[in-house]
Amino acid sequence: MRAYADELRETFTRLQEQGLELHAKAKAVQVTETSSDGLVSVTVGPRGDLIRLDLDPRIYRRPDARALADTIAATARKAAEAAQQRVMEIFEPVIPAEQFKAHLEGDVEAAMAQLVDGIGGDR
Repeated sequence: MRAYADELRETFTRLQEQGLELHAKAKAVQVTETSSDGLVSVTVGPRGDLIRLDLDPRIYRRPDARALADTIAATARKAAEAAQQRVMEIFEPVIPAEQFKAHLEGDVEAAMAQLVDGIGGDR
């Protein structure tokens, strides 16, 4: 238990020292993904928020609104997942990726399980 407390203290100290720099890097993340047909490009920010949507004029050759909507949604999801992965990589020196992902996804149960596992206790 003492070793885990020391590890937490060390992690907290690193987070204090590097936190602002890591936050600035994470905040600047932008990811662009392009659909498999090359007609849709989506750029998102670190939270998966839409920054830019580009549609190739060739989309009008196939007037299928449902297919276009599905392509945009799938491309946006792919970009958001890549942005989340990039943010996790930025914070990995101070927060383990699995733990950070659990927090990002709001998975309280997984986050608590990781904490308990780190302490070496039972759930």
